[in-house]
Amino acid sequence: MSRWDAAGRPAPGHCAAAEFRSDTKPRTRKDDSVDGGVTAAEAGAKGRAAADQPAVGRPAGAAATNGDTRQDGAGLPAADQLGLALPGQLTGAQLTVGQLSAGQLAAGQLAAGQLTAGQMTAGQAARPQLLRALNEQLLLNHIRQLGRCSRADLARLSGLSKPTVSLALANLERAGLVREAGQRTGVPGRSAVLYEIRPGAGYVLGLDIGRQYLRAALADLTGEVLARSSVRSHASSVTGRVDQLAALADDVSADAGISRAAVTQTVIGSPGVYDPGRNAITLPGSLAGWGRPAVLKALRAAFGDQVVLENDVDAATLAERDHGHGRDFGTFAFVSIGTGIGMGLVIDGKLHRGVHGAAGEIAYMPISDGHGVNEGDARRRGTLEAAGSASAIVRAARQAGMRGVVSARRVFEAAAGGDQRAAEVVAGAAALAAKAVCAVITVVDPELVVLGGGIGQAPGFADAVTAELRKLAPVLPDVRVSALGTYAVVDGCLASGGSLAWQRLTALPVAPATEVAPA
Repeated sequence: MSRWDAAGRPAPGHCAAAEFRSDTKPRTRKDDSVDGGVTAAEAGAKGRAAADQPAVGRPAGAAATNGDTRQDGAGLPAADQLGLALPGQLTGAQLTVGQLSAGQLAAGQLAAGQLTAGQMTAGQAARPQLLRALNEQLLLNHIRQLGRCSRADLARLSGLSKPTVSLALANLERAGLVREAGQRTGVPGRSAVLYEIRPGAGYVLGLDIGRQYLRAALADLTGEVLARSSVRSHASSVTGRVDQLAALADDVSADAGISRAAVTQTVIGSPGVYDPGRNAITLPGSLAGWGRPAVLKALRAAFGDQVVLENDVDAATLAERDHGHGRDFGTFAFVSIGTGIGMGLVIDGKLHRGVHGAAGEIAYMPISDGHGVNEGDARRRGTLEAAGSASAIVRAARQAGMRGVVSARRVFEAAAGGDQRAAEVVAGAAALAAKAVCAVITVVDPELVVLGGGIGQAPGFADAVTAELRKLAPVLPDVRVSALGTYAVVDGCLASGGSLAWQRLTALPVAPATEVAPA
């Protein structure tokens, strides 16, 4: 499984044993819809220039149109509205290798015997150059998933002939996408040359916008993290927050030894989801001013047209799936409880976003468990978040008689030390969280629930939630505490961004697609 796949899994029937061939001669008409003269490797050499073209996308929840491919990326605004790209969607008049043009079947879903090469376009024969490009993309996917591979390994895995594999590898090596990685020794016969992804073929920048901290990391195309950094957020305005985020991006790029201009893909983890009616982020939680339309314009100005936004809890869920407890489970829920409350949901290995991108916004569950909740706060943040987040715990502790500087951390420390008032506050928070998790269990029936966030990861909190769930839930999934730490959102952005970077580097130019009209 590729750590970089935004969808998390190879597509079903992923080019398993089909060698792409064509018995027809290449056509030379100038009005052909596919430019067969460019292979995946040649496109890789041109990918950085192609990535500068305006992006074409679709608003979250909008119906699919011909030529509009929706994958497992963030459901955010159409890029023709604000110049922000969408994870898993195509970029300006381009077609990702492994996918075909409007009305055609993605090559990544092509299974042997289902489609012949001559049927790959609507009424047109596929060109040999396109088939070579698809073969190159297939080999790239195998190398990304498995690491170092020999020609013989790739021929066996792909079903392609050895001469076809040799030609494809030569093209990919010339394009700078793969490189020789030594030889395999200690086996009978001639030593085999091994190939691996060239790490410096591209770079991914992941950023996390939190209320208290901004975090960043930069990784190469193999997924190796080259630099990490975090700073406390001190900005009181949207402009100040974006400026501080851009400065952090410059710093982490410098720490990695590259300029920010060399970054192939930037993904930002942010609270909220995109609202196409307002052309802005909605449900931004406690991040003041983050729901203004000016936010998206400021991010585009700071990070360029190709920046992608990802819901922060969804990003943490991707990291949990690829690097944490979720690796061993097909269906699980990641519940984050801290300064805010949110959930990410993975079903059968894929992140579930919902029609409007709002799946997992459990902060708006109408559950307060009798806690005093300010109605205005509940409307702005959601009833559950207003009653069960860190600020609510502090409020409940003060109402219980705790004095001095009170924080959620201090409340939990006091409870662990035997303070009865603090223990009752913690027990109430656990009971409230258990009710929300129980509602998720009754609808989704996950194998696993992972608790994250400052409160969710507090010592003893998961045990208290589990004890309450035993009283409430019809079935009891495994409940675990996330071990990913404070960079979970950033790591999820890197995972999503890696797949998008590969799409840019291996994109095939095609005839201009019809742009999606603004919502």
